[in-house]
Amino acid sequence: MTSHQTTQTMKPATAAKKLGVYLEATPAEFQEGVVSRAELSALQADPPEWLQELRRNGPHPRPVVAAKLGISISGLARGGVTEPLTTEQIEELKAECPGWLRQERATQVEVRKEAVRIKEKNAARADRPDQPRS
Repeated sequence: MTSHQTTQTMKPATAAKKLGVYLEATPAEFQEGVVSRAELSALQADPPEWLQELRRNGPHPRPVVAAKLGISISGLARGGVTEPLTTEQIEELKAECPGWLRQERATQVEVRKEAVRIKEKNAARADRPDQPRS
């Protein structure tokens, strides 16, 4: 008896998320079909022009916008940014650097410092097995 493997597929929204692009900006054939793992790998290895263009100019999904601005997704929401932004819009925001963006960047710096502190604290505990864990 031979085992028959089925091709694993994903919804377009999942594939767009993995590719880091805004689904609504992708071509209709991408949005309406399903994407196999092999197709996703091919898109990642050799992106077609539409994918290169989306990655370069957007519109970008919130995680990409947040990363380009150096803030969290929650920070975007607190700043009132709820729509996808193009690269040009992101650059304009960076140039303007409104108060909310400065505040969110400062918050992000503190969050990263705290994460490093906790990681170092846990590493130090791991090096001393006689210390109780809390």
